[in-house]
Amino acid sequence: MTPQSAASRRQDDQALAVNKDEILNSASETLSLESAGLAMLAEMLKTTMADPFTRTVDLVRSSNGRVIVTGIGKSGHIGQKLAATLASTGTPSFFVHPSEASHGDLGMITGDDVIIAFSWSGETVELSNILNYSARFKVPLIAVTSRDDSALGKAATYVLQLPRAQEACPHGLAPTTSTTMQLAIGDCLAIALLNSRGFTEQDFKVFHPGGQLGANLRFVSDIMHGGDRLPLVSGDEMMSSALVTMTEKSFGCLGIVDAEEKLIGIITDGDLRRHMGEDLLNVTAGAIMTPKPKTVTPDTLASSALEQINSSNITSMFVVENDRPVGIVHIHDLLRSGVA
Repeated sequence: MTPQSAASRRQDDQALAVNKDEILNSASETLSLESAGLAMLAEMLKTTMADPFTRTVDLVRSSNGRVIVTGIGKSGHIGQKLAATLASTGTPSFFVHPSEASHGDLGMITGDDVIIAFSWSGETVELSNILNYSARFKVPLIAVTSRDDSALGKAATYVLQLPRAQEACPHGLAPTTSTTMQLAIGDCLAIALLNSRGFTEQDFKVFHPGGQLGANLRFVSDIMHGGDRLPLVSGDEMMSSALVTMTEKSFGCLGIVDAEEKLIGIITDGDLRRHMGEDLLNVTAGAIMTPKPKTVTPDTLASSALEQINSSNITSMFVVENDRPVGIVHIHDLLRSGVA
C-alpha cells in the first residue's frame, strides 16, 4: 500500500465515522418521534378513542358479513396488512382498492359487511365512491383518520381519530409516524377481536398450515407414532423379552404399563447402562424402570414438545390420554416436520 492510498483510506474512514454518527442519530430520532406518536395513541385509547374503539369491536363481532378494508397509497398498504391479519385471526376480511371499487369491485361489498377506511387527511378523493356506496346501502363505515371533521369522518359510523403527531420525515411529507400509528391501531383491532372471540392456537393452525409457522402450530397428534409401533411391556415382564420389544420398536426406550394399561415408568438406554450386569436379563422391567416419566398429550403443540425434549435431555416422549399411552414422539420426528 502506497502512502497516498493509505492517506486516502484514512480520509474514507474519517468520512465514514462522521456519516455513521449522522445515520445513527437519524435512526434514533425516527424511533423517538414514532414512539411519541404511539404514546399519544395509547393515551387517546384511554380517553377520546375509548368509546368508538369498543363500539367498532362490538360492531365487527356482531356483523354477519366480512370486514372490507380500503385505502390508497401508504394508507392502502397498511389496510392490506390489516385485512390479512384479520383474516388469519378469525375475522373474515379482504382489501378492496378504491380505484377498483369504482370499476366494479363495489359489488364485493354487501349490506352485512363492515368497511374500515384508512385516510390520514380524510379527504382522499378516490374513496368518494365507497363513501357514497356505504351511505346508499347502509353499510357501516369505520374511519381511521386524523380528522373527524373530514369528508371521511363525517360519513363514518364511528371515527378512530389518530393524534396529529409529528412525522419522522424531516420535511413532514413522507408518511412515517402516521403510518406507524395506523398500523398499530389496526393491530389493536385485530387482537381485540381475536381475544373477544376466544381465538386459540388450534384455531390459528387452521389458517396457517404452511411454512415455519405452520410447522410450529402442528400438534403432537399430527406427528406421533401409535398402535403397534408403541414400545410397551408390563412391569412384570422379564428383561430378556422386554429387550426384544425395545429393540424391535427402535425408539431407544420402553414404556412400562400396569394392569390398567396406564403408563407407570420408562426404560431408556441410560437405564440399561446403569443396570448392566450378568443379572440384567433375569430381572423384571418394573425393577429397573424410571417411574413417572415425562409425557405430553395429543393436543400439545409440537414446538412445545420439542422444547420439553430438549430441556430434559431426552430423545422420546410418550403421548398419553388419561394416563394411558396412545403414542410416542421422537425428536427426529419433530425436527423432520420442520418444528423449531
